[in-house]
Amino acid sequence: MKDHLRTALLLATQGVPVLPLRRGKLPFGNCPTCARNACGGRPNMRTPGPCVCPRPCHGWAAATTDPQALNSTAWAPVWQHATAVAYHPGGAGVTVVDLDDPAAIAWARETLPATRTVATTRGEHWIYRGTMQSANAVRPGIDIKSLMAYARWLGSGTGVTAALTDAVRALTVNEPPAARRAPQTLSVPLSGQRGACPHRTPSFLERGIAMAEQSIAAASSAVHATVYRTFLAVLSTHGRCGCLTDAHAARLFTAAQAKGESPRHCTDAWTNALITLGLSHV
Repeated sequence: MKDHLRTALLLATQGVPVLPLRRGKLPFGNCPTCARNACGGRPNMRTPGPCVCPRPCHGWAAATTDPQALNSTAWAPVWQHATAVAYHPGGAGVTVVDLDDPAAIAWARETLPATRTVATTRGEHWIYRGTMQSANAVRPGIDIKSLMAYARWLGSGTGVTAALTDAVRALTVNEPPAARRAPQTLSVPLSGQRGACPHRTPSFLERGIAMAEQSIAAASSAVHATVYRTFLAVLSTHGRCGCLTDAHAARLFTAAQAKGESPRHCTDAWTNALITLGLSHV
């Protein structure tokens, strides 16, 4: 459709790599020349840009900022059947936190830094400046779309784009291997950390701990990874101002042990999270 092509061309001039989507919010299927990736991709879909084939046939890797390619005769049939425009967030230098339902949005508002927000059909896209690995289902109703992924273009949204932070990166981090685990001890979690306190109200930390407890309690699988990611997220947001205490850590440990985690695993996960964020050392 002409409106979709017009949008794509405008975004391309702004340096945003774009591609058309068909019904179902899916990229167009491989063309005959590239069926089963016979052409080898670009290469093997690991860098952004169009295939050497004249049609957009490799999902996110078909995204381009070349107006001549987008407006070419070869692409014309594709745009006639397009139902939406998508873009490659990583190629545009951003990360999209795709929040798919009200519960995910509520969690993000309590846990992640405020940033530019775009309304979607069922939820919101939170846009951060910077790139990272993409991952699906990092939490219930939450996907990360950045490198090697595509997201629908739904407008520029509202708010100021914040820089990508550890709190967002932590969503895709799995627990480090057992070799990095520390002894089974728990002292004051962050003694000596006295940075500027970012808490908007005295209840901000309390809500963060409560949301973390709920996150652990809601885990139906991959409990080890959920516990570690939750500890990492809490420490990313609250770990540098000196407000976390043994009492807060104990609440999180209790939630984890209620899901079957051992005290040793809780201590290891907490310590590894501190090390990952540079708040402690092996």
